[in-house]
Amino acid sequence: MSAGDPLRIPPRWTIPAHELEVEFTRSGGPGGQNVNKVESAVRLRFQPGRSQAFSAEERARLLDQLGRQLTLAGEVLIKSSEHRTRERNLEAARARLATLLRTALKREKPRRATKPTRGSQLRRLSAKRAVGEKKQRRRGEHE
Repeated sequence: MSAGDPLRIPPRWTIPAHELEVEFTRSGGPGGQNVNKVESAVRLRFQPGRSQAFSAEERARLLDQLGRQLTLAGEVLIKSSEHRTRERNLEAARARLATLLRTALKREKPRRATKPTRGSQLRRLSAKRAVGEKKQRRRGEHE
């Protein structure tokens, strides 16, 4: 997988490679001298508001759902530096972006209010009655 590959988000979306901006930087943390000379960390930028991979409705949903995660320029910025190689960091960043977009596009099934069953109503009322009777018995003993 390279920076020039389109990003596939099952079940039906594919983001063209030209809409993904990949930048490699030096990674911090442990790694000895290698850290100071190899640019293995990845910054992946994507602008969901301008993407042609999604319909207008899907773009609006993405912008709404990702609101706080967008930069001022309207970009999603994913950073990855947990691996030692560029390739693995790029894979990790692309996977995180795909998961983020899939989650934002997922529609929650609307909750439908249901009526309590007759049996559950009777059980609730009889439990309430039992608690009230218990309190009545307690009151009678101490007076």
